[in-house]
Amino acid sequence: MTDADEWHALAAFTPARVALGRAGSALPTKRVLEFQLAHARARDAVNAPFNATTLAKELGAIPLETRAADRTAYLADPDLGRSLSDASHAKLTRGAYDAALVVADGLSAIAIQAHGTALARLIRAHLAEFKWAPVTIVTNGRVAIGDEIALALGAALAVVLIGERPGLSAADSVGVYLTYKPRPRFTKDAERNCISNVRPGGLPLDEAAHRLAWLARQALRIGVTGVSLKEDAPERLTGEGSAG
Repeated sequence: MTDADEWHALAAFTPARVALGRAGSALPTKRVLEFQLAHARARDAVNAPFNATTLAKELGAIPLETRAADRTAYLADPDLGRSLSDASHAKLTRGAYDAALVVADGLSAIAIQAHGTALARLIRAHLAEFKWAPVTIVTNGRVAIGDEIALALGAALAVVLIGERPGLSAADSVGVYLTYKPRPRFTKDAERNCISNVRPGGLPLDEAAHRLAWLARQALRIGVTGVSLKEDAPERLTGEGSAG
């Protein structure tokens, strides 16, 4: 078997850009066109409109907006996506909850439109014993928007589902972020747990919900998230049924 054959064998196990071949000192035309298509899909994912109304109806959620007036402002100034508009903040009523589930478009509305509803339902099914705050749907949101929402709702945990920055092999990836007792503008990234690459072609949705449920229960038990909470969820048995 030649080295080229070995590379092509590896390509069967990953969507990464390996075993592309060569045409002289450059890539083959086919591979160049594939790269341009992947790049175009990534750009489309970042700029795609977000149908928050549909998701809000599917999940019985409260639609919210950040201080980013539009997508251009959101991309130019990340801080605008980390706090709610005054009108949206006024929609939230404080209670006493275990967790607040926040669904935000992030950098890929395509990902949230495709997987947000199913993933949200799976998470709530895996944590059926939790007292959940009303679900919120955020347009032009960043991860930290969950801090303000959880605090306003009186939830101990912020669970944020957000479209991840598209790559050249996937534009529909969802990130799940868990934060214990978040403090708007003061919570650091190191205080969050992240489950990434959640999509049918990456980490399956039900497996992500399973991992999140383990982390959330541990977070409430020991009172921390982030680097102080290491994921050690037990492996699921092959063929184990979905909670949702």
